[in-house]
Amino acid sequence: MTKECKQQFTLRITQANATQLVVILYEMTLQYLADAEQAADDAQFLEAVRRTRGCINELLNSLHREYSPAAELSGLYLYCIRRLAVCEAKCDKAALADVRKVIAPLCEAYRQIQDQNPSGPVMNNSQTVYAGLTYGRNQLTENMADQGTNRGMLV
Repeated sequence: MTKECKQQFTLRITQANATQLVVILYEMTLQYLADAEQAADDAQFLEAVRRTRGCINELLNSLHREYSPAAELSGLYLYCIRRLAVCEAKCDKAALADVRKVIAPLCEAYRQIQDQNPSGPVMNNSQTVYAGLTYGRNQLTENMADQGTNRGMLV
């Protein structure tokens, strides 16, 4: 994952509600899958698979088990984790497609419902980002406002 991509994910996380965070995790999982598919050597491949597994573990651990789709999602996530274990054990990229077939439709489904969540951002007291206030000839610059000493923490 490129530095710019990480910055975009970080910015989105600071402004996201709970449903949007799930979408971001799915997108990060898909990005790490792409990184694994394009890995030049075994070390890069294994690192990308490890990061993919970390995202799926986070999705698994964040399930609210009291709701009905949690059991089904849990089964899907565990299947993905098993397929990623096969990838790691054999350094085989073929099983990555199985994981993508599970995660991509879930990502799209959550994208469709993310706007139905009326709650505000999960992170309170984060920086305010204004996009488009300043720009160069061929670029758009984002400005951070309110960069106080208690950023991210409530005092």
